[in-house]
Amino acid sequence: MTHRVAVLDKELCQPKKCGLECIKYCPVNKSGADCIILNEENKKAQIDENICNGCGICVKVCPFDAITIINLATELATDKVHQYGINSFRLYKLPVPKKGEVVGLLGRNGMGKSTVVNILSGNLKPNLGNYAEPPDWDAILKYYSGTELKSHFEKIKEKQIRASIKPQQVYNVAEAFDGTGKELLEKFDERGVARTLVKELGLENSIHHTLKELSGGELQRLAVAVAASKDVDFYFFDEPSSYNDVYQRAGVARVIHSLAKIGKSVMVVEHDLTLLDYLSDYIQVLYGVSAAYGIVAGVLSTKVGINVFLDGYLPSENVRFRDKKFTFDASSSVDDFAQGDVIISYPLLEKKYPSFSVSIEPGEVRKGEVLGIMGANALGKTTMMKMIAGVEKPDSGEIDKKVKISYKPQYLTNDIDMEVVALLDKANGGPIMGSVEEEQIIDPLQIKKLYNKSVKNLSGGELQKVAVASCLLQKVDLFALDEPSAFLDVEDRIVIAKFIQKFVRSYGKSAIIIDHDLQLMDLISDKMVIFEGISGVKGNATTPLSKVNAMNKFLKSLDITFRRDEKNLRPRVNKGESRLDKQQKESGHFYYRN
Repeated sequence: MTHRVAVLDKELCQPKKCGLECIKYCPVNKSGADCIILNEENKKAQIDENICNGCGICVKVCPFDAITIINLATELATDKVHQYGINSFRLYKLPVPKKGEVVGLLGRNGMGKSTVVNILSGNLKPNLGNYAEPPDWDAILKYYSGTELKSHFEKIKEKQIRASIKPQQVYNVAEAFDGTGKELLEKFDERGVARTLVKELGLENSIHHTLKELSGGELQRLAVAVAASKDVDFYFFDEPSSYNDVYQRAGVARVIHSLAKIGKSVMVVEHDLTLLDYLSDYIQVLYGVSAAYGIVAGVLSTKVGINVFLDGYLPSENVRFRDKKFTFDASSSVDDFAQGDVIISYPLLEKKYPSFSVSIEPGEVRKGEVLGIMGANALGKTTMMKMIAGVEKPDSGEIDKKVKISYKPQYLTNDIDMEVVALLDKANGGPIMGSVEEEQIIDPLQIKKLYNKSVKNLSGGELQKVAVASCLLQKVDLFALDEPSAFLDVEDRIVIAKFIQKFVRSYGKSAIIIDHDLQLMDLISDKMVIFEGISGVKGNATTPLSKVNAMNKFLKSLDITFRRDEKNLRPRVNKGESRLDKQQKESGHFYYRN
């Protein structure tokens, strides 16, 4: 038996621009029934899931890729928690909060993680799929009778539960509060821990500034501090690592862990697998079809949960939710490029600003090579990339101007009122549709579906993928990408890392990548430059080092050690003071050896 899921992307559906092919070619319509009609109110297509036969013809004939039809096994869809409306996203099953533990929610964007957070915090009342006549609390409690969630919903009903949420979009916090970070934190500090949190999260220098003056990383850590300072039953942290460097992420992890240690229930949505692994006691995987439906799988240990996600197969539920499994390369260093042609070389570079200076040791990038750049925030990583890309001029040191470079900046703006396809045409220097570049770049990055969306309406992850594609479409020798993982989910991070590496090697190009996702950098880099110094004051960059030496140096500064997972070879952080952690530190091998 199958259960039909029919979802319409209302932004993509444009009946005025098409010939209503979905209505014309629907076989159920041809037989005389009204399976697909034009909704008189919003002038968009509307699909009757009860009589749809799941043939998928409407999906194929829609010129704007606005329709998704899924034939879902009935047993997978027996526990519908919430549906937003007709032909819209629906969520099946819920994760269970655990006292004194951190539960990590792991899944692609658009699987319902924010819906989960809103329901469990009491901000959204579950309608059990009945969006037309939502059930009352008695009906909801009866539905969850005999489950762990019943008592949770009873507390929500009686308003006995308090939840603290660290939102995903931290810039909204700056819009909503017109004051300093200190004033905001003191306003919500119910546990009397403001001073400790400021120190733990490295906010000493920014806490007296107004929120509008803070950087993305400072805002993120302030939002974490505010959420953690409340005295509540449940804490939810939605993507707490964004904008932060690895050192700051470690501080965020310690703060979140401290809440579980005092017996609170904590849930975290995070796409940095290294951080999630380090942070979580349990994992609950979310799978489904992005923006169509999401299913929450059962509770698993952290190691098993992350490995199951990477495998794309849930053995306990006998469900395959992805065609391929993600594996990692066991080689720690690649020397294939030692003999390759030098694409660009740079001498000692120096740049001085009124209150900051940076010095970069000489280096070179060879054909087919990816050079990774890592280090704390505000040490000059972006300045180095801008100098190499010709965006900024160094005070001393000349760079070969003959090399053509394409640069993707760290901060992206989406205030362009044009369709994605037009933007890509411009980057490509000609029509993208039907071109070789479409096959080489657009298809692997799965951007075609965004062609008819306006750039200003793209989500953070969609905008990032379009920006990466636009960068790679340029006819150049060297691609410089600043934080390509920002806003991407785990799957997209791995796909993009592997794709950039393969693309660069296949076409004899080179790339320089700045990122704070340790797993992505381990996966993508052939050599690495490490930045050290005093944030916001002085930065020093090493010459390009082998991956083993660079990672060892960097991990030592973080005081964490890496091992490889024996199943898929992904990098894993050893728990502090564990046997392996002590062993590796004593031997001086913070990064795993082959």
